[in-house]
Amino acid sequence: MSKRYLALMLGDAFCAGTAVLAGLSLRFGEMPSLGSYFGMSGVHFVLFIAVMLFSAFFVELYSQDRELSPRDLAGRVVIELILAFFTLAALYFFLPAALDGRGVLLISVVIFGLFQFLWHAGSRGGFIFPAFAKRVLILGTGPLANQMGSLVLASGQNYVLSGYVSCAREPVYVPTQAIVGNEEGLFETVCRHRADKIVVSLGERRGVFPLKDVLNCKLSGIEVMDAPSFYERVTGKLLIESINPSWFIFSSGFRVTALIRLFKRLIDIFCALLGGVLFLPFFPVVALAIKLDSPGPIFFRQLRVGEREKPFYLFKFRTMRTDAEKATGAVWAQKDDPRVTRLGRFLRKSRIDEIPQLFNVLIGDMSLVGPRPERPEFVEQLQKVIPYYSERHFVKPGVTGWAQVRYPYGASVEDAVEKLRYDLYYIKNLSVTFDLMIILETIKVVLFQRGGR
Repeated sequence: MSKRYLALMLGDAFCAGTAVLAGLSLRFGEMPSLGSYFGMSGVHFVLFIAVMLFSAFFVELYSQDRELSPRDLAGRVVIELILAFFTLAALYFFLPAALDGRGVLLISVVIFGLFQFLWHAGSRGGFIFPAFAKRVLILGTGPLANQMGSLVLASGQNYVLSGYVSCAREPVYVPTQAIVGNEEGLFETVCRHRADKIVVSLGERRGVFPLKDVLNCKLSGIEVMDAPSFYERVTGKLLIESINPSWFIFSSGFRVTALIRLFKRLIDIFCALLGGVLFLPFFPVVALAIKLDSPGPIFFRQLRVGEREKPFYLFKFRTMRTDAEKATGAVWAQKDDPRVTRLGRFLRKSRIDEIPQLFNVLIGDMSLVGPRPERPEFVEQLQKVIPYYSERHFVKPGVTGWAQVRYPYGASVEDAVEKLRYDLYYIKNLSVTFDLMIILETIKVVLFQRGGR
């Protein structure tokens, strides 16, 4: 683990200790005496710090694989606080003497969450303290380098662009005043501009890649990344047009273990049963409303492509006329689609029409979280024009997914490309923690009725 992430852990330990003291002060109106920490209060103090650090590890707050945006960081902190609260509550049940009083735990957890978010946000990317922003030097001056430069400039206070380094035979698509050196003096340029990171953005590396200088930078502690990996870290999606098969093979991730599959399946079954039980009292009302709104069945089933491209029937509440595709055949739903019924617009916006898919989850055709399943007609079309489209079928499709919470409803090939970037990112970084974060994001999307058509 790097010194930076060790510093994050020490900072979290300090935040946790401070949160306990603040919680006790707010609850009882005075600071506890030093002598009290040689008894059970000291156990409470140490236990609180240990559980908080463990929970932070569990939600991957110390992961070095990618930077977290403020929203992603906040989602992970919320999951961590929920996990830590129930863990501590269970421990205090067996060690009641270690509990300093009712309400102290909740107050301390909330204060710690606030402190931790500010600490991680400021130290990771300069969201709060600009001096912490990472200085990025881009190796290359072509179209890909220009794209990476724009990405750095658009990242806010996350990163600072130190400039571009030109290479022989590389075309110039970047501002000439931003070129700060060439490949022959790369190491000196990095030292002169105090760069923290080099992003290799060459259109063609053969014969122009400054291997010795890049190696010197790497061994000197400068982080070296290729453009697709940097794009992934900053945006939370993949740069599929600049990725070759070897990148998939040798990059980290894309490994769904048997344990992850087991945990996902248990969460799927639990949430599907819980959701079904909670919705059951409202089912007669929705069914009657659909019948009164337009003629036709209550449920709608449609053939979709699932895991390993195995077809299955997806179930939804009917939101369109029964003859919706009689004249057109299979087409994507559009904004303000005239085929959607009056009630159907509400059901789609509120995502109530998706609830019958919990049955698909229970029988194993779908997962709660994963890429959205497409119709065979669209899959056949998209596989011909979008590279790596078939790779999204290596996991079960989901009721919700990373693309659904990060991108609006897709209704074109261009939208399918953009959603594939998110889907492949999800598959690459799949974990139980990531699923829980997506579920929390989905709840927010449903509450604000974003994205449905």
